[in-house]
Amino acid sequence: MPTTHFINGQWIEGQGASIASTDPAKNHVFWQGNAASAEQVNDAVNAARTALPAWSALTVEARLAIIKQYGELLAANKPELAALIAQETGKPLWETATEVAAMIGKIGISEKAYFERTGTVENAMPVGKAFIRHKPHGVVAVFGPYNFPGHLPNGHIVPALIAGNTIVFKPSDLTPAVAEAMVKLWEQAGLPKGVLNLVQGEVETGKALASHHQLDGLFFTGSSRTGKILHEQFAGHPGKILALEMGGNNPLIVTDVADTKAAVHDIIQSAFVTSGQRCTCARRLFIPANAQGDALMTALVDATKAIQVGHYDAEEQPFMGAMVSAAAAKGMVAAQQELLDLGAKALLTLTHTDENTGFVTPGILDVTDIVDEMPDEEHFGPLLKVIRYSDFDTAIAQANNTRFGLSAGLLSDSEADYQHFFQHIRAGIVNWNRPITGASSAAPFGGIGESGNHRASAYYAADYCAYPVASVELDKVALPGTLSPGLTL
Repeated sequence: MPTTHFINGQWIEGQGASIASTDPAKNHVFWQGNAASAEQVNDAVNAARTALPAWSALTVEARLAIIKQYGELLAANKPELAALIAQETGKPLWETATEVAAMIGKIGISEKAYFERTGTVENAMPVGKAFIRHKPHGVVAVFGPYNFPGHLPNGHIVPALIAGNTIVFKPSDLTPAVAEAMVKLWEQAGLPKGVLNLVQGEVETGKALASHHQLDGLFFTGSSRTGKILHEQFAGHPGKILALEMGGNNPLIVTDVADTKAAVHDIIQSAFVTSGQRCTCARRLFIPANAQGDALMTALVDATKAIQVGHYDAEEQPFMGAMVSAAAAKGMVAAQQELLDLGAKALLTLTHTDENTGFVTPGILDVTDIVDEMPDEEHFGPLLKVIRYSDFDTAIAQANNTRFGLSAGLLSDSEADYQHFFQHIRAGIVNWNRPITGASSAAPFGGIGESGNHRASAYYAADYCAYPVASVELDKVALPGTLSPGLTL
């Protein structure tokens, strides 16, 4: 049996239910194992607890030396890791290569963020010195998603390790192979045993980890539904840090744009990159109900029809690969049908081209007539909903009519329109004349509403990986020059 879990520096077999990973483009199982049992999850947490004192006692420079070695190994194994991510997610190789590059870049960015946001500050006082220092929370769980199985958990793991935390990593059950490869590189980099532990599995494994009483924190990237469950689970536990990066129902508004092709490009990049499987993807597109808007819609539909969908390793690389699973693809077909049943009009029908794989073609629906009845859902795939509008403020109000608040954008040649949009839109990421999907690791990443819990990640991940400690210090006990009134010594 495969040894799929890494606990206290050892690869071990799982004691839980059988799990497998299927190539969503070629429909074959290429990874198999057994989930971690509750007992094995407990062993992993205990291993992290045991490793914590020594790891946190190291200088940050010593920890960074190991982390930078991991970065060098990522660079040396970039083609192999990119190919594995492509095989497990269906994403084209051109896109998975950028994911590995982002993983490498994350190390330097996280180092800078650590010293800038959670370093040491010293201030002189009339007597003694005042310090602000930061300490790690302790043992933290990292829950990774499937859409960026390397980059997104890496965005929690790297800053958590820099800060001196120890980790139990539970990846998506859809991408176990990528997680295993990542942890093997950490092992090769010389990370001490118990500092990073890997437990694979589905819901039961996740529940066992999230509910463990020895956790000091949990860092999660994934759906709002699961994030809300975790938030409820952590209620009444103010001593545990919880960082949630969840989904979005993201709006993109167009006003006056002279360059139609450029607008179409930014819409397609916003809506259909990664087969629509980014939490920042545009889900709702607001187009003026005029002749200019009609021309833009015609150009958009034509360009979307021409999008190349194909295998991740095709010699001529496609723009879109397969979705992560055949089940995910079927879910998008069902979501489209629900909207059509409500009265949406299909401008371009999303089609599941092979029921045994994750391949779908992108879809565009006009939902103008059902905007008030449309469910406020994150349809996590290449399905764009178009709303035609006559009034800019009404469009903004409709854009804000969501329980989410992750990303939003405006395509417009008017700076005044953008300033108005920026002032009134509710989102953690707001772009002007750029796609809304290309978030930078050098900036905070997060949203409001049900898109997060005010724990922005990326550059701000340093904030939730350590807590501040304020100190006033003097090297010897000394009497003040003047005693307080009423004191006699």
